[in-house]
Amino acid sequence: MLLQLGDFAPNFTINTTKGVIDFYEYLGNSWAVLFSHPANYTPVCTTELGATAHLHAAFEARNTKVIALSVDTVASHQNWIEDINETQSCTVNFPIIADTDKVVSNLYGMLHPNASETATVRSVFIIGPDKKIKLTFTYPMSVGRNFNEILRVIDSLQLSASLPVSTPANWQQGQEVIVGLAISTADAKNTFTTVREVKSYLRYAQI
Repeated sequence: MLLQLGDFAPNFTINTTKGVIDFYEYLGNSWAVLFSHPANYTPVCTTELGATAHLHAAFEARNTKVIALSVDTVASHQNWIEDINETQSCTVNFPIIADTDKVVSNLYGMLHPNASETATVRSVFIIGPDKKIKLTFTYPMSVGRNFNEILRVIDSLQLSASLPVSTPANWQQGQEVIVGLAISTADAKNTFTTVREVKSYLRYAQI
């Protein structure tokens, strides 16, 4: 199944390290980051789950729930979590899906035959409170994900969901944003603290 931006994220009910969850019920009105791993006890993924655990407060501040996925069992997940907590000096307190039958992997198109015959690729889905997919990443097994970039993207998505703005290349929270083309310069000056017009189509504002 090829999911595209703006599609509804498929719902599912499945066993996790936090018990059986209904995905939509678990999300409630939160944003979500759903990310997959090819298997337990893989070195790069061990560091990623540790990094995610360390960012618990940052995700919580953004009203964002994190949920991981691997095709191994809950018992295997629990044992792996002990290793993660030990080696990464963290406490993994978000659910890890036990996708033993690859139900969720197939729903979200996480199985790429050209990458692996049996394991999920390392996918990331950012999902809004409306249950629609806002952004996707797919990483090869050799490249560790940048979770600070995921936080940056969530900041941008949440900002553009509430205001008629976009964010420029390499934007960080607190920097100037780009005024949307649908809003006039006059209206922008009434809306934002400052507006800087470089071209008629390229206007920056300070939030």
